[in-house]
Amino acid sequence: MTAEATPALVGKTDGPGGPDGAGPSVRGPRARTTTAYLRYVAGKLGGAAVSLLAVLVTSFFLFRLIPGDPVKFMTGGRQVSAEQLAAYRREFGLDLPLWEQFTDYCGKALTGDLGTSYQFRAPVVDKITEALPNTLLLTGTAFVLYTVLGIFLGTRAAWRNGGLGDRLNTGLALALYSIPSFWLGLLLIIVFSVGIGPIPGLFPTGGMESGGEEGFAYVLDVAHHLVLPVVTLVAVEYGQTLLVTRSALLDEMGSDYLTTARAKGLRDDLVRRRHAVPNALLPTMTLIFINLGRTVAGVILVETVFSWPGLGGLFYQALSVPDLPLVQGLFFVFAAAVIVMNTLADLIYPLLDPRVGR
Repeated sequence: MTAEATPALVGKTDGPGGPDGAGPSVRGPRARTTTAYLRYVAGKLGGAAVSLLAVLVTSFFLFRLIPGDPVKFMTGGRQVSAEQLAAYRREFGLDLPLWEQFTDYCGKALTGDLGTSYQFRAPVVDKITEALPNTLLLTGTAFVLYTVLGIFLGTRAAWRNGGLGDRLNTGLALALYSIPSFWLGLLLIIVFSVGIGPIPGLFPTGGMESGGEEGFAYVLDVAHHLVLPVVTLVAVEYGQTLLVTRSALLDEMGSDYLTTARAKGLRDDLVRRRHAVPNALLPTMTLIFINLGRTVAGVILVETVFSWPGLGGLFYQALSVPDLPLVQGLFFVFAAAVIVMNTLADLIYPLLDPRVGR
């Protein structure tokens, strides 16, 4: 080897940039991977921002198609003069041109001001903050239960694919998933609240509390009211998680690494828990995050059926007026929760599976 060739070789193996800072770096592949991930993150965040802007625009124009005059609702059905109606319209900015109302709405929304509710005469943000804990209690409890139940039954069904348990689990999940939640809720009220035949009424027909309870008795009272709406949500929602988990695990079961693990003498239970299930749960992650976003949104029909004082019930009240600022604010919060959680799932997914976003 000639002396002239030696410096060239050294320049390729020294530290970052070579001895004179001009050569290639051995950290190039990692740097390229980081750059690709940052581009991926920027793209997802940009898409989320565009989606939120689209929701903001849609929430303004969509609900103005609802029939009804909110000003007449604010008068409580009383006979009022045209001057009084005009004063109400000026108070809430309804006398302004539509484009001016829209720019005013967008400007305030970007600062966190979602307007003032027509029927409650209170800031929309305050009404949402007031009802949010009740929704999180209901849908959060149901979310934990149906996620755990769906993953557990989905893995068991897939590992015993074609067996009696698989057929029963899959059939029941599909049947419950296809049932409208409000219909199931009404059925549970008839059977377990009102009572039918030998079955007495065991649970309240609606609401969140009976009133007058304090301390631990209050906790038990809320839990008593929580049973039927939670059962309704779990029964309807667990099937989706079960089916996604089952399908993902079935795709993994024919993989070579599972065959190798069995060949090494690992028990079937260990192969499933340590190797197959963690990889099969990757597609389930997106579903879990989307469901987590829906937890903030609540379930409008279930909360309405059970008179639960959450965001869903508040949305139904606002639609009946129509209370435009409250409807717009709730719609934006519902959509934003799903968009944010879906974006978070997209950002976490490449960390779990390096093949994504590279």
